[in-house]
Amino acid sequence: MENSKVSLKLLIDRSSHKVLFAEAGKEFVDFLFYLLALPVGTVIRLLTKKCMVGSLGNLYHSVENLSQTYIQPNKDKDSLLKPEPTWLTQVPLLLTNESQTPITSEKKYYICDCRGYISDNTSAICPNCDEYMNSEVNYIAPLAANTSSSNEGGFVKGVVTYMVMDDLEVKPMSTISCITLINKFNVSDMGALEEKFVDMTMAEGLELLKASLQSKAVLTSVFLGN
Repeated sequence: MENSKVSLKLLIDRSSHKVLFAEAGKEFVDFLFYLLALPVGTVIRLLTKKCMVGSLGNLYHSVENLSQTYIQPNKDKDSLLKPEPTWLTQVPLLLTNESQTPITSEKKYYICDCRGYISDNTSAICPNCDEYMNSEVNYIAPLAANTSSSNEGGFVKGVVTYMVMDDLEVKPMSTISCITLINKFNVSDMGALEEKFVDMTMAEGLELLKASLQSKAVLTSVFLGN
């Protein structure tokens, strides 16, 4: 999905060279909220270890280099290095080429010949018959509540336009909220305000993820280079 993009409308104060807020639709807000569900291991892998602040990059590198000899037989290093959010059906746009292959929440389960136990790992041994749990079985998940009410997918409803602040605070957009915000920033010269349409691609998506961990002026940092 390298060519995937999401359009935003920024309101910029030219006098302070700052993004006051962005006018965004469902796709961008879903992307932002998805970031809250990303496991730490996935964040480090997306940003690369060198871009991480603090020592988490070193911790990730340690797991990468640790020989499988020291890992429990029923454990896999990828569960730490490439963890998958279990409740999400697909990786969002704008993060990585790996999103070409949806990550699903489907989990595989296995039984042994005696069928007395079930496991999610083929290395597990049945305590009853001492055989490996390597016969795959089908799991049927319960129906989600209110599945018939919306087929939009994602997290938020698409009938609303959202206001995304420079520090990524999100709220439904209204004329009153726009006026209140302009007064809050003490904008005296309305002529200094500029609307700018931008397309957010995978590159900006990764930059936004990185900036969200380091800055309170994320949109300004990503789109104005501050």
